[in-house]
Amino acid sequence: MDDNRVEILLVEDNPHDAEMTIRTLKKINLANRLIHLKDGAEALDFIFAKGAYTGRSINDRPKVILLDIKMPKVDGIEVLRQIKSNPDTKTIPVVIMTSSKEEQDIITSYNLGVNSYVVKPVDFDGFAKAVSELGFYWLITNQYTD
Repeated sequence: MDDNRVEILLVEDNPHDAEMTIRTLKKINLANRLIHLKDGAEALDFIFAKGAYTGRSINDRPKVILLDIKMPKVDGIEVLRQIKSNPDTKTIPVVIMTSSKEEQDIITSYNLGVNSYVVKPVDFDGFAKAVSELGFYWLITNQYTD
């Protein structure tokens, strides 16, 4: 495996939520190959090797994408739509991590092929537990192919 390969792509515009996610994953030694992007447009550039990420190979896919819905420039639903509609990226596991409990967001996400939809707990301990469980499942338990 390439030592520069990204395992977790965190797409989160809220700096507090991003910091808590990264800190929790570091605590359980799962953040070594994590990249944090702050909006959907930057995420699409990274995933599809465009813009600032033109030199990156589209075949170097993350093991999991942790994706917020409510973001500037391009929202998470559109990012999910583009990932799951492209044959090169549709098998990348995408976990929506959002504060939205709106039924329409949940239905739309599953119709587009999201692998999991998690509503962020508001308290720190609940948030940390959810992130830890997601990290262990998607990076350790889940079987992944290149």
